[in-house]
Amino acid sequence: MTFQLLFDLDDTLLDSNIESLVPVYFQKLAAHLADLVPPDQMLQQLMRSTLAMYRSTRPDQTLEEVFSQEFYPPLGTTRQALAERIEQFYDEIFPTLQPLTRPRPEAVLLVEWALSRGWDVSVATDPLFPRKAILHRLRWAELAPENYPFRLISDFQTFHFAKASVSYFGEFLGHLGWDGESPLLMVGDSIERDVIPARQAGIPVFWLKSDGQVSPDAEGIPQGTLADLRKFLETTDISGLKADFSSPSALVAALHAAPALMHHLTRITPSEKWTLRPAPGEWAFNEILCHLRDVEAEVNLPRVEAVLNGENPIITGQNTDPWAEQRRYLEQDGEEAFREFVAARAWLVEKLKAISPEEWERPARHTIFGPTHLRELVGFMVEHDRAHVKQARETVTN
Repeated sequence: MTFQLLFDLDDTLLDSNIESLVPVYFQKLAAHLADLVPPDQMLQQLMRSTLAMYRSTRPDQTLEEVFSQEFYPPLGTTRQALAERIEQFYDEIFPTLQPLTRPRPEAVLLVEWALSRGWDVSVATDPLFPRKAILHRLRWAELAPENYPFRLISDFQTFHFAKASVSYFGEFLGHLGWDGESPLLMVGDSIERDVIPARQAGIPVFWLKSDGQVSPDAEGIPQGTLADLRKFLETTDISGLKADFSSPSALVAALHAAPALMHHLTRITPSEKWTLRPAPGEWAFNEILCHLRDVEAEVNLPRVEAVLNGENPIITGQNTDPWAEQRRYLEQDGEEAFREFVAARAWLVEKLKAISPEEWERPARHTIFGPTHLRELVGFMVEHDRAHVKQARETVTN
């Protein structure tokens, strides 16, 4: 099991003052497209579309798709019409923002030290930017992705949730493999975008704080400078830095992330591969999608309703694997199955978000597992998701 070290980018690996950088970034983009769109209108749409990404809860739309739906129609144009000019902006104009930032030599040394120990290092940055912009900023940090083998870098082409959402961290862990066993640590400077949501997702956190900073939300967690982080990692048994997915917030984040991870797989998998079984007796991608849909509608939702509405109900264990053949999943519409899964999961997530801490502990009796409660039953659902997301990833990448 490899230690997973997750770093924020802005004001963690790179001195960037994102609040100052973004307005200049937007102004330069508006000026670059001024012959096509009035700058005032462009700036208004950039801010509105960024806010739409920040607020998005759709697991079936990447943040890029959310941005595009909000951004282009009011401008009377399309993404395709502006694509070449926007690519030119990121290739030629965006790099001129580098003087607004400064590299952190101590961050470079820390990343190099972590990699030398065989650890996986990822960049858990807010995915509100195109990948090109994020890679440029890594180069400004003197951590060029061409030279440093980062395990994962979040961007708006891939991710579905902004970083202030607990679900972002569920999605990030899903892309890392979501095994629940590997030790990990999230390192970031922002209480709102790093500390609070990562903790709520069940992830151990190190708060990279400035001198004199205090926050009740960081009480009880390791904190300090990058030098303090190095000391912490040198003196801590990192095998104990395990994620804890048992809290309601972590469970809901994981449930919300699963359809986002499956949506990613639907986007990268050619249609002709959806019905191909990787080996005799194994499921095709289409079958996995249908299975998730039916288990959600016929197992998960009824169980939650039974526990919330009954007094210590009996929950019957079900063998749903034969459904793949019995219901002829290979012949069904996988895209429609995915849409129905997303709709059912959205209902479940909203239902669970609304219940009280006491309701999470409502008892039930499972015919296989014995006495249980709603929180444990939801944990079983999360484990079921993880198994099938992993299965689906292996199926479509073989």
